Amino acid sequence: MDRAEQLGRERVPALLLRFSIPAIIGMLVQALYNVVDRIFVGHGVGPEGIAGLTVVFPVMLVIMAFSMLIGLGATALISIRLGEGKQREAEQIVSTAALMLALIAGIISTLGLTFIDPLLRLLGASDQILPYAREYLSVIFYGTVFQSVSFGMNHFIRAEGNPRRAMSTMLIGAILNTILDPIFIFGFGWGVTGAAVATVISQVVSCIWVLSYFLSGQSVVKFRLKGIRVELPVLLKIVSIGFAPWAMQLAASLLNLILTRSLAYYGGDVAISGMGIVYSINTIFMMPIFGINQGVQPIIGYNFGAQQYDRVREALRLGIFGATGIVTLGWITTRLFPIQLISLFGRGDEQLLNVAATAMRIGLFVFPLVGFQVVGASYFQAVGKPKRAAFLSLSRQLLLLIPAMLILPRFLGLMGVFVSLPAADVGSTLLTAVLLAREMKELGPGREPALVGR
Repeated sequence: MDRAEQLGRERVPALLLRFSIPAIIGMLVQALYNVVDRIFVGHGVGPEGIAGLTVVFPVMLVIMAFSMLIGLGATALISIRLGEGKQREAEQIVSTAALMLALIAGIISTLGLTFIDPLLRLLGASDQILPYAREYLSVIFYGTVFQSVSFGMNHFIRAEGNPRRAMSTMLIGAILNTILDPIFIFGFGWGVTGAAVATVISQVVSCIWVLSYFLSGQSVVKFRLKGIRVELPVLLKIVSIGFAPWAMQLAASLLNLILTRSLAYYGGDVAISGMGIVYSINTIFMMPIFGINQGVQPIIGYNFGAQQYDRVREALRLGIFGATGIVTLGWITTRLFPIQLISLFGRGDEQLLNVAATAMRIGLFVFPLVGFQVVGASYFQAVGKPKRAAFLSLSRQLLLLIPAMLILPRFLGLMGVFVSLPAADVGSTLLTAVLLAREMKELGPGREPALVGR
């Protein structure tokens, strides 16, 4: 039995553990890219450096959005095609997706370097933090192609049933970044620039590692540089399925833009730094949920394509249970040890400590609900129903959080920015519960799967 066939035959709990644990470890390590940068910058540069990295975060999300558009869209399609036994079509998907990842990343880098100062002003960078933001982002743009290709194609490795190799990609890059950060920031005295250089070098190494897997013949789905080309029908299918995570990331970028400007207006640079710390801590607990998503997606996609709907339900149920457990543990940790967590990013600034502690206490108030919402929304992406996936993925940011963030601070000031976060979490969770319950009723054993794209 080959790796892909195991997705339809092995026990679902064992599969989920085998796929999710490496993905969780990999995503946690991946989170270290930004978290470790902010920790070392906080100690080596100060709150202004953290604020600079926080201001450029929407740009990082845009880069990630286009990587997810192609990478996750292709991953879901690869899993479905392998489940249908269509090996050749799966290989066409890999070829098309790889080229698009590189092309889109190149365009983003060129535009970003050309308009970097107007971009940073738009993102809310003040005169004090603009130099730090420029130093960091200008270097990051040079590594965009490597980041996009390694991130996108690493999902293909997981889609064909090799989660350990996919995990090793992220481990190599993040561990190298953690080693290089203190060397460049403290040893060479490069400050914020050193953090960016460490990140780019790590991304280059990760990219080489991913490409070596496909080009050395180790992969189930073959990828050949000689035959690489963009096939429009394949690209359209990839984009249609990858639209949900792409739109979600773009909405997250817009949200972070509004958040940063609101923080600057109602709380100044210290509020930006404080929320940057809270987002870093939040990322540590959110990444395992994304790891579960990555682990459960090929299981759901393969079995949906093979019309084994009981296995689809079981995988979804276990994924939601695991994600909820992780975020509940994160919520308890932030309640019990807020000061200790915040102090990881620097000591001695009492105002920064108070703002970050308040943001954490209020912003993560209903954090245990997030696991259900994220995994529930991603189910529709895994089975090739991008419209529902997009609606649920965007419900939190566009439909709920952004309006709340524009309205509540007018009455509550800086507290209104913080209150917006749990309010949106509650609303989006209710929407996900309604649509997912309806979907489970429609998904009956022995029935033909609904048309992709619904």
